Amino acid sequence: MTTGFCFDERTLWHSTGEAALFLRPGGWIQPPAGGGAAENPETKRRFKNLLEVSGLWRKLTVESGEAATDEALRRIHPVGYLTEFKRLSDADGGILGEESPFGHGGYDIAALSAGLAMHAMDRVLTGAWRNAYSLSRPPGHHCMPDHSMGFCLMANIPVAIEEMKARHGLGKVAVVDWDVHHGNGTQAIYWERPDVLTISVHQNACYPVHLGSTAERGAGAGEGANINIPLLPGGGHESYLAAMDRIILPALERFRPDLIVVASGLDANGLDPLARMMAHSGTYRAMTARLMQAADALCAGRLVLVHEGGYSEVMVPFCGHAIMETLSGQQTAVVDPLLDLLQAQQPPPEFDALESRRLAAMADAFGL
Repeated sequence: MTTGFCFDERTLWHSTGEAALFLRPGGWIQPPAGGGAAENPETKRRFKNLLEVSGLWRKLTVESGEAATDEALRRIHPVGYLTEFKRLSDADGGILGEESPFGHGGYDIAALSAGLAMHAMDRVLTGAWRNAYSLSRPPGHHCMPDHSMGFCLMANIPVAIEEMKARHGLGKVAVVDWDVHHGNGTQAIYWERPDVLTISVHQNACYPVHLGSTAERGAGAGEGANINIPLLPGGGHESYLAAMDRIILPALERFRPDLIVVASGLDANGLDPLARMMAHSGTYRAMTARLMQAADALCAGRLVLVHEGGYSEVMVPFCGHAIMETLSGQQTAVVDPLLDLLQAQQPPPEFDALESRRLAAMADAFGL
């Protein structure tokens, strides 16, 4: 069985307008010299380009997908939000919430981004693909039902999950969010749902600064089905693997999902401008391998990754390529030129020991 890769060039045409990293120019903020907003096409395009140049692209099954329908979007987003988004999109664009500007046509591209996630899940659930990666853009894990945040305009993963439930009768789903920022939108959408386990491992108090604590466990029928793992800033490879081994994998074993979905932000790397973690391409390779093993044991290998953040143009391609080599079981000649540097700059043993104690306490609090 093949590994699928969902991509559509139109998603790279999504415009976030002029920005200096994430701030609007004006006043004391100078206009950018060239790049613009942190969430721009280059990191995603370079990821895709490296797959092509390495030859791995030819060993994947690459497909696009249809945009999410109004029916699919309305399972998550209220009509008023979608109507206003479409109105602004058909004009000159605008902004609906926080740090999430968009240009003309942004609505249609966001619906396509969610549609790529839907297509990836559909192919895996129907057995056409063993596993899949959706290079969705704009991202989705910060988006609330009626409020955009952090470059996220539609909740790609929840939209796709609910479509799969309607289309295929999908049962329990686990969402593992390894974006360096807290997956607050996905958390909010499934806050009272016991059938979707949401796990977010992220830099503590990074974005949104007031969310992502271990105390946020869900409510009502969903109490206990939300797990947050806030890591100390500066944590690297060992922190992420300890979180995976001590909390994420045991939580998956206890929940026993029918599908595992990853909110695949690649911004925990040591060169990302919007965070302060020290992961590297080897970290993403190892985390992917662990989740593949979990998926094989729990849900017939059904694993889908959906792209989220990642703002270092040099690091995102190597992190993404490592994931795709692992998913597909293919080895290429690509060598990450920064891997040795980041491995040499990992936190000292005393930091890892401190983080290990923190994670053990979290695991105890979660009953794992």
